Amino acid sequence: MSTWEAVLTILGLAVITVVTRGFFILPNRDLPIPSWLREGLRYAPVGALAAVVTPEIVMSQGQLIHTWQDARLFGAAAATAWFLWRRDMLGTILAGTAVMLVFRLGLGW
Repeated sequence: MSTWEAVLTILGLAVITVVTRGFFILPNRDLPIPSWLREGLRYAPVGALAAVVTPEIVMSQGQLIHTWQDARLFGAAAATAWFLWRRDMLGTILAGTAVMLVFRLGLGW
């Protein structure tokens, strides 16, 4: 790839990025969104988080885990229990991390 092709590629990607991200910022007025779509978008962050976190908990090296002796399972259970008890996000993260650390370092899981 020549220098001009690289420059043209970078400029093209920059234009595409500005257009796609600016689609929501550039209009002077709000875009009308149907109420059913607005209601559905309320659940998008939770769905995205579940789609990212769940495979990390139940899979290892692209395969489902084959044993219950996995520190991630106990860390996720402790974090869930803490959140249901206290409704505190920082405590949830700390509880899950602490339990997972104890199981990994203490038991070698």
